[in-house]
Amino acid sequence: QMDACDCIEPLWQADDLLVKYQYISDFFIALAYFSIPLELIYFVKKSSFFPYRWVLIQFGAFIVLCGATHLINLWTFATYSKTIAVVMTVAKAATAVVSCITALMLVHIIPDLLSVKLRERYLKDKAEELDKEMGIIRTQEETGRHVHMLTHEIRSTLDRHTILRTTLVELGRTLGLAECALWMPSRSGTALHLSHTIHNSAPIGLVVPINLPVVSKVFNSNRAESIPHTSPLASIKADTSRYVPPEVVAVRVPLLHLTNFEINDWPELSAKSFAVMVLMLPPDSARKWRTHELELVEVVADQVAVALSHAAILEESMRARDLLMEQNIALDAARREAEMAICARNDFLAVMNHEMRTPMKAIVSLSSLLLETTLTAEQRLMIETILKSSDFLVTLTNDVLDISKLGNGSLELDIAPFNLHAAFTDVVNLIKPVAACKRLSVMVSLAPELPSCAIGDRKRLMQIMLNVAGNSIKFTKEGHISIAASIARPDSLRDPYASNLHPVPSDGSFYLVVQVCL
Repeated sequence: QMDACDCIEPLWQADDLLVKYQYISDFFIALAYFSIPLELIYFVKKSSFFPYRWVLIQFGAFIVLCGATHLINLWTFATYSKTIAVVMTVAKAATAVVSCITALMLVHIIPDLLSVKLRERYLKDKAEELDKEMGIIRTQEETGRHVHMLTHEIRSTLDRHTILRTTLVELGRTLGLAECALWMPSRSGTALHLSHTIHNSAPIGLVVPINLPVVSKVFNSNRAESIPHTSPLASIKADTSRYVPPEVVAVRVPLLHLTNFEINDWPELSAKSFAVMVLMLPPDSARKWRTHELELVEVVADQVAVALSHAAILEESMRARDLLMEQNIALDAARREAEMAICARNDFLAVMNHEMRTPMKAIVSLSSLLLETTLTAEQRLMIETILKSSDFLVTLTNDVLDISKLGNGSLELDIAPFNLHAAFTDVVNLIKPVAACKRLSVMVSLAPELPSCAIGDRKRLMQIMLNVAGNSIKFTKEGHISIAASIARPDSLRDPYASNLHPVPSDGSFYLVVQVCL
């Protein structure tokens, strides 16, 4: 019963007719495989473009069928059924037909592609494209000449108003603008003011807040930005058309920051300040902004920024020159005043030398003679005080005459041994008569460790103590004045008002501390 079942297709013996068809098909496939690539290589070499896309589709179908044929052929290496043989035969026949059609079509279209008419059309298209490119190049060259002329004109002057006015007028003439305007930052930096226009269509002084989105958009870009014609920045022309709105672009103009950069109505600008240049094409026209025009606007904005910076630097240098001249005049006046003061000082020193020394010498001489007469103890004490005071006044006169030496650094101290305790006693004796007139008592307190003898300038020391004690008597109405002298401790030598002063006593020397208490 199993043998009677015909569930499996019986194996098919090779048919001479089918083998013959396969052999013919394989021959044409091989011929197409070699002919089509050679024809395509020849075509690509002779022509620079390929307009017949459907030929590519046929060629794609041919390749797919070839691949399918070879894929089916995998089952033919072993014993196979009649169904596989029929499918293989159909695929090879279809591949042969498509390949032959594709090869014949290529042979037909290659002469057309290489014909004079087709090449003439191709060359004409290329010529039109070249004409367009040459037109663009000529336009760009003309624009470049305008930019060069504009740059020369705005750099030929260093007046900012002239620079801006020239820029707007030349841009309007070169680009055929309906209006061109410049918005300058306000003094506070919170708004933009309309400062210059071509046709004065809008009143000068219009204010636009600086925090508007359209202003931020222009400030944050270094390119020319298109803005709506209804934007506040575009309100520079009153009679805009209602049919075709004009095309408007805006570009920022960097402004230089300088100290005290303020002349008339020009504000002091910060390092991030920008002006805004707005350009409007004529309304009711189909004209649009072209790329080279926008590039021209950007280049001109940069050139204006450079020219404005040069003008600002010139103004700053002129201001610095004027300030320097004023300082030179002031220095010259100060020099003349100093010379006059030196002359007055020299005259004063001459008077001190000739008009004061002579009377003081007479007082000293007469006081010395008076001490040699018979005097009471109280009279002798007064005469001695007069004599000491006269000697001290002579010393002060000499000190005044030594000011000239102090000016050139040639003043020297008179260093010599002296009695330190006696110096304090002499100071007290000199100020006691003055203190007695104001009913003030004077006391002196010398520390036990204070040596009796020292080496130094006795006259300068007494001069300092008399100055301090005299001031204390002058500003004290009642009570007493106490003068205390001691040796300074090392930890008290630091001056709180002069942190770089660190006096350190050495062997054989000490620092004297004198305190006057009221």
